[in-house]
Amino acid sequence: MLADTKPNNYIEGISGFPAFIELTTHLMKTQNPFFTTSRREFMKAGSAAVVGSVVASSFPMSANAFYSSDDVIKIGIIGCGGRGTGATVQALSTKQNIKLVAMADAFSDRLEESYEQITNPDAEHAGAVAGRFDVPAERRFVGFDAYKQLIPLVDVVLIATPPGFRPIHFEAAVAADKHVFMEKPVATDSPGIRSVLATAEIAKQKKLNVVVGLQRHYQNEYREWVDRMHNGMIGDITTGRVYWNSGGVWVRDRAGLEAKAGRTLTEMEYQMRNWYYFNWLCGDHIVEQHIHNIDVGNWVKNAYPVRAQGQGGRLVRTGADHGEIFDHHYVEYEYADGSRMISQCRHMPNTMSRVTEAFHGTKGSAPRPGVLLSASGETLYQHDGRNDINPYQVEHDELFAAVAAGEYKYADAENGANATMSAILGRMCTYSGQLIEWDDALNSPLSLMPTTFAWDAAPPVLPNEQGMYKIAVPGETKVL
Repeated sequence: MLADTKPNNYIEGISGFPAFIELTTHLMKTQNPFFTTSRREFMKAGSAAVVGSVVASSFPMSANAFYSSDDVIKIGIIGCGGRGTGATVQALSTKQNIKLVAMADAFSDRLEESYEQITNPDAEHAGAVAGRFDVPAERRFVGFDAYKQLIPLVDVVLIATPPGFRPIHFEAAVAADKHVFMEKPVATDSPGIRSVLATAEIAKQKKLNVVVGLQRHYQNEYREWVDRMHNGMIGDITTGRVYWNSGGVWVRDRAGLEAKAGRTLTEMEYQMRNWYYFNWLCGDHIVEQHIHNIDVGNWVKNAYPVRAQGQGGRLVRTGADHGEIFDHHYVEYEYADGSRMISQCRHMPNTMSRVTEAFHGTKGSAPRPGVLLSASGETLYQHDGRNDINPYQVEHDELFAAVAAGEYKYADAENGANATMSAILGRMCTYSGQLIEWDDALNSPLSLMPTTFAWDAAPPVLPNEQGMYKIAVPGETKVL
């Protein structure tokens, strides 16, 4: 997913990550929709949304359909950090007739850096994107409402802002009848999830393609592996083990940011610049990163958890610039059939790195992606890696092929919400120390988002006199 959230060392079970360095920041003023959703209602879309969200249907000609190679598909990026820059390059590298015509970000420096990277004639991608961008200064939008200026100008919106704002961007794009590529996770709290679910229904009614950046669903190794498990090669899945254990990610210290800016930052700007460490922006690393592995567990089970319990805390990342998030989480998820998924995620330097998934069935096991064994240890299947393509590129190849052909094939938003809510449920459990039911978590009215979006407005969490932020205490912290 987001390249600078990947450790630099070897990552088990995953291939093809792009090397992006920065992540995106963006902010705007709006409110999250709110509606109550039960677990039963959440599943109405059916299992297809959980296992990949590929909808095999087509829709009649509309203003958003493209049928000729001469038609230009206009795209715009909201959120111009490393992942936004990478997603834009990947979109421009598809076979379709695509042109980048607008860019938006809360920060002008991030937008300009992204533009320079995309248009750099010496970059490795230069040949693929040459002649495919036309973004003059008047179509580079900066500020809280920049997304509102961009959306009317494009056919497909790329959303790569901090996760807390994705429900807002998604709603605005679908309301304007735009196809969407949206990075994961799709929200940071339960109201945000409910907003995405509501917008996903509207997108389906309008037959707008939506792809979410859970790229394992677009990776041959995973597609073939999961398909064989769904077809019963190792029997019924009884246990899953999913991991994102690594040395951690970047941190942007306040002193360094202020020295670069030559001024004192407001608290809002500081948190936006150092967004990974604040839950209203990031959701904690169990949501921002470990969502990938949790999502695979749900995909294999063709379901989502009904309840969970767990534990976590801060042992290593304890400084003021580490905000309010934990550095380790351990969660036991339970599915309706009684099976379990054991989840580990950790950000601690000099510890064992493991980012992968494994499953156990009644007839065998899946010890790592691409491998299936019988109960006696015989190899039943091993992915040979032939014809594998970077899944980050495949996401865009398939999305833009559908848009160009006027086909409705991708409805990933519900699965994105499903995976994100599973991770949020895990965070709720580790922060509170309680066993929490899915329905209670999904219907929580607790919003993490600010009530006012402005550079001089107060974010939801503020530092004390020592510059430290309040940390969740299991047994005391309320999460519902």
